Amino acid sequence: MDSSVAVVLAIVLGFLLGAGFVWLLHVASVRQAKARAAFSPRLPEGIEHLLGALDSIVIVTDPSRNVYQSSPGATSKGLVRPGGRLDERVGAVVDEARREGEAVTRDLEIARGPFGRSEIHVRVRAAPLSTRFFLVLAEDRTEALRVESVRRDFVANVSHELKTPIGAVTLLAEAIAESAGDEEQVKYFTGRLSKESLRLASITNELIELSRLQSSDSLAHPELISIHEILSLAVDQSRVPADVAGVEIVLGDDVDAFVYGERTHLLMCFTNLVSNAVQYSSTNSRIGIGTRLVDDTVEVAISDQGIGIAPEDQGRIFERFFRVDQARSRRTGGTGLGLSIVRHVAENHGGDVRVWSQLGKGSTFTVRLPSADSVVEEIDLQRFTERRSA
Repeated sequence: MDSSVAVVLAIVLGFLLGAGFVWLLHVASVRQAKARAAFSPRLPEGIEHLLGALDSIVIVTDPSRNVYQSSPGATSKGLVRPGGRLDERVGAVVDEARREGEAVTRDLEIARGPFGRSEIHVRVRAAPLSTRFFLVLAEDRTEALRVESVRRDFVANVSHELKTPIGAVTLLAEAIAESAGDEEQVKYFTGRLSKESLRLASITNELIELSRLQSSDSLAHPELISIHEILSLAVDQSRVPADVAGVEIVLGDDVDAFVYGERTHLLMCFTNLVSNAVQYSSTNSRIGIGTRLVDDTVEVAISDQGIGIAPEDQGRIFERFFRVDQARSRRTGGTGLGLSIVRHVAENHGGDVRVWSQLGKGSTFTVRLPSADSVVEEIDLQRFTERRSA
C-alpha cells in the first residue's frame, strides 16, 4: 500500500476514534446529570419569589427537618438552628403535617438563643408543598401578646385604683347631704371630698401622661436641655413640702451637663424623684442631688435618708400602681405611677434608671441619659445660651 494512502487512513481512523471518545464522554455527562437530578431534590419553581412576597417568616424543609430555603428572620428568631436544621418544636409541627397529609397550625414558644430565658411567641403553620418538601409559615406574635397583656393588667389596675376615690367621693357626698344642718360636719366632709377629688384628678392626669410617654411620638421635638436647670426647677417645686417636712434639699452644681430631649418630660421625671425623696424622708434629714459625666453618659443621682426599700420590693417599684408603703402613699396622695413615669421618660430618652436602697438608711435613684453629642453641642449650645440670656 502506498505510504500516502496509509497516512490518510491513519488520520481518518484517529479522527473517528477521537470523535467516538468525545461522544461517549458527552453521553456519560448527560446520564450523570440526569442521575443527579433524579436523586437531588429540586425546589418548586417560584419559591424564591414567595420568600420575598410574604410578610411572614417562610421556611422550606424536608421530612428530615433539613432547611433548603428560609427568610432572613428565621435564624435570628431561633426557628432555624445552626447547621440548617429546624427547631425541635417547629419540626414537630412539620411531622404532624406529614402524618395528617394537610396543613397544621400551632402556637409555640421558641427560645431566642442558647442563653437566657427570653422567648418569642410564634404561630406556625406547616403544609405539604410537594412529595419531598414542606412549607412552614411563622408569624411572630410576641409584641401583640405583650401589648395585650399590658392592656389587660393596665385596665385591671386602673379599675382597682379608681374604685377607692370614686367610692369615697360617693360616700362623702351622701354624708354631706345627711349633715346639711351641721356646719362643722359639712366643713369636715367637704374637706375630705376636696382631698379625694384632688387624688382622683392626680391619678387621671398621671394616667394621661403615662399614655403619652408610651406613644411612638413622645420625643417628636427634642431640644438641647441643661440638666442643672431642670433639676433646679424640680427642686423648687418640692421646696415647700420639704420645708414643711423639715427636710433639706442640697443640689450640687459641679457639672452642668446637656442632653437632647423633651423638657416637660424630663422635668416631670426629676420632679417625681425629688417629691418621692421628700415624702419618704424623716424629719431633719437631707436629700442630696448630684450630676456627673461618665464617658458619653450623664448620671443624675438623688439620695435620701428615708425609710428605704426592702430587697424584695426593689424589682417592682417601677411597676404601675406599686407602692412600697401603702398607708403613707395614700396619706400623702401618692398614685403609684410616679416611678413608672420616671422609667418611661428615661427609656424614651435612650437611658435608664437604677435604684440602690437599704432599709432604715435611705435610697439612691440614678438616672442615666446619653450626653449631647460634642460636635452638635458646640453649635446648639450658643443658641441655648442666647435664648437663656434673652
